[in-house]
Amino acid sequence: METPGSQSSLHRANLERVVRAVRLAGSLTQAEIARTTGLSAATVSNIVRELKDGGTVEVTPTSAGGRRARSVSLSGDAGIVIGVDFGHTHLRVAVGNLAHQVLAEEAEPLDVDASAGQGFDRAEQLVSRLIAATGVDPTKIAGVGLGVPGPIDVESGTLGSTSILPGWTGTKPAEELGARLGVPVHVDNDANLGALGELVWGSGRGVKDLAYIKVASGVGAGLVISGRIYRGPGGTAGEIGHITLDESGPVCRCGNRGCLETFTAARYVLPLLQSSHGTDLTMERVVRLARDGDPGCRRVIADVGRHIGSGVANLCNLLNPSRVVLGGDLAEAGELVLGPIRESVGRYAIPSAARQLSVLPGALGGRAEVLGALALALSEMGDSTLLDGTLPAGTPAFT
Repeated sequence: METPGSQSSLHRANLERVVRAVRLAGSLTQAEIARTTGLSAATVSNIVRELKDGGTVEVTPTSAGGRRARSVSLSGDAGIVIGVDFGHTHLRVAVGNLAHQVLAEEAEPLDVDASAGQGFDRAEQLVSRLIAATGVDPTKIAGVGLGVPGPIDVESGTLGSTSILPGWTGTKPAEELGARLGVPVHVDNDANLGALGELVWGSGRGVKDLAYIKVASGVGAGLVISGRIYRGPGGTAGEIGHITLDESGPVCRCGNRGCLETFTAARYVLPLLQSSHGTDLTMERVVRLARDGDPGCRRVIADVGRHIGSGVANLCNLLNPSRVVLGGDLAEAGELVLGPIRESVGRYAIPSAARQLSVLPGALGGRAEVLGALALALSEMGDSTLLDGTLPAGTPAFT
């Protein structure tokens, strides 16, 4: 029997530290593992050898700083995770392994007026189809990450008020999908998952403090502080869309006037162009027209950027992030929107905070949230699962 402080207990703890570092990063050199875990190079070398012999990790030659090195990643057949993202008009699902490789991914249209039950039925069907297409063993599913476009109560797991999927308010998405799939499901809002996706795979790599801003039918921010998503005690941190810009401005869906959302979200921005560009506009088309030189669309995009920059300046003054990543369709506008954002940040943020900040477009586009869902599933699984060769309790419903 292992006792706290015993040599075997310490060895087990070191094994879990190494596995966790590799699991969260996807792959690390042995030197990076040593820096991340605080273990000595000799200890890391011995642990990696043991994990490799046990089939938990794979080691491949690489280079670091011009020198030969060995890259360590979790074994590709150690287990799989699933990401599910419900959006305004889509359902997207991805299947990945524990080495951070995406094995399959597919999206399909989703009727926003569909009931929650219909939506979860569609998700179950798409997950089953992708599992069958990849040929992976369903019993190796370690967990599922689920993204929804609305606030999730941290304690109850209940979806709060959302104008995007109003019929879903009050549901418990993790429980609903978990009952269908028969495996553990972890849920978060789409902005937080977008931040996770960019942090692990995209424009947020290499930083510990960032804000992911998503502008669509609403405006939200995913906040990463010291490498971890910050949700707040009630799960509503990051509601940047409801920062007040003008107390006499338009009435927002939250009941206040002049929120950032009323100057930047698609539902408020598109009507500004309908008299000159027609009623079938989408934000994606506005961005495309702006990039092609349309003066009206360019002006609207620039105005939106300046307003977003005001909100970002508030974030800088409060949290001092080192990077802001802009996601959603608006990010495709590039410097047409990023330039005005930086201009407002330079004007309204504390100079020291503004100097340290970089503002970048998201690298993952519409995939950010589903990849973030994969990252959520990876972050929530236990390391003892990998070391003991066991899976979380539950049997997949589609075996």
